[in-house]
Amino acid sequence: MKITFYGAAQTTTGSMHLLEVNGKRILLDCGLYQGHRKEAFEKNRNLPIDPKTIDFVILSHAHIDHSGNLPQLVRQGFRGKVFARQSTTDLCDIMLRDSCFLQKRDLEYVNKRRRKEGKRLFEPLYEESDVDALMPLFVPTHMHEPREICRGVTLEFFNAGHILGSALVQLDIRADHGKNHRLLFSGDLGQPNQPILRHYEYPAGADILLVESTYADRFHPSADDVELRLESYLKYIDRHNSKLLIPAFSVGRTQQIIYYLNKLAEKKKLPREVKVYIDSPLSRKATAIYANHREVYNEEARRMLAEGKDPLTCPNLTFIGTPEESMALNTTPGPMVIIAASGMCEGGRVLHHLKNCVQDPDNIVLICGFQAENTLGRRVVEKVNPLRVLGEEIPFNARVEVINALSAHADRAGLIDWISEIKDNVRHAFAVHGEPEKVAAMAEILKEQGIKAVAAPKPGETYKFD
Repeated sequence: MKITFYGAAQTTTGSMHLLEVNGKRILLDCGLYQGHRKEAFEKNRNLPIDPKTIDFVILSHAHIDHSGNLPQLVRQGFRGKVFARQSTTDLCDIMLRDSCFLQKRDLEYVNKRRRKEGKRLFEPLYEESDVDALMPLFVPTHMHEPREICRGVTLEFFNAGHILGSALVQLDIRADHGKNHRLLFSGDLGQPNQPILRHYEYPAGADILLVESTYADRFHPSADDVELRLESYLKYIDRHNSKLLIPAFSVGRTQQIIYYLNKLAEKKKLPREVKVYIDSPLSRKATAIYANHREVYNEEARRMLAEGKDPLTCPNLTFIGTPEESMALNTTPGPMVIIAASGMCEGGRVLHHLKNCVQDPDNIVLICGFQAENTLGRRVVEKVNPLRVLGEEIPFNARVEVINALSAHADRAGLIDWISEIKDNVRHAFAVHGEPEKVAAMAEILKEQGIKAVAAPKPGETYKFD
């Protein structure tokens, strides 16, 4: 048995780990790499594995850095099964189609320039027909229901508490040759006690652990900090008739922000004059899927529903539909909140809002999620001035605020809590899904928890097990 780490190794994007056992090749996640446009394009197009040789994919959750290259896997010959929770399958159906749309639009811009320069035009990584071919391959898999996916390999999902449908992946492996193993893959581990969703679980007995490291070196502020800071920003834009722009992932983060605005409204702390716009068709669809999967809600969200309150709405909330309605927000006076995708500012309608908003010192750009290296979102956090958006250099005068407590990833404390509960049988641990300083911090945590064989694998590195 062996594991090769192809993606999310010494970086946070492109999650992809290959397990080979009993003559089968099983891919854990198949995500898109995000970062420098040219580098990302090349990495995503040139898959490190022949898709025709993959028997199964096990998908931890629907975020694009974990699922986004599945259609290309199919485009290049994969015909196996994809195991995921039903809610993950539902989200992938809308998110991967949105990915097609964004690729097409981005390529129109890039190819317009390349055509003028006489260069070869780029083709999309995949098209909607590839998503059509992918979706029938999904096998919806319930939590806590062991399923033998092939001879000697039994899959069981546990709750990861990250986004809707996110799962901890446990594999019980009875090898044809060598010892039996229990492998546990964290996917992305959620922030404890986050809104709407249930807390992560603690599966026991794994001897091989693959664990994410996104925030292994830092602590998030308390959830109370979110409400207090959001309240202060709302008061500010109300006073200045300005805009609060929140780049947000359509799945997970957008629903969290709506929830907190709802709580502020309950306490009469959402100013009446402040309008809230969700400018993302994908966010609208994702919120509807959240509403259709109330079985995963936590006690607080279920209590709100029992009292006739909807945790996924708030006063003065409008979902923006057409591009024309989106563009109209640029000339509409505040006070207003604009929540727009994408969360790392790498595409989508948020780009136009950034271009329009960052020039005004009375506006606020609120970053509430992880920003990978070389993304526009990271440059916003660093307040690079001027800011290059859609090919133009824009003076950056707006305020920038960061709320890490809104992160859907566990921080150092959450990771230590989880590892301390599941560590007893772990013999080999791998720190993945983190930049070099993050996986180094995770390696320290794992060693401090008494795990002796700890590694932070590099891309393409293979580890064998007896």
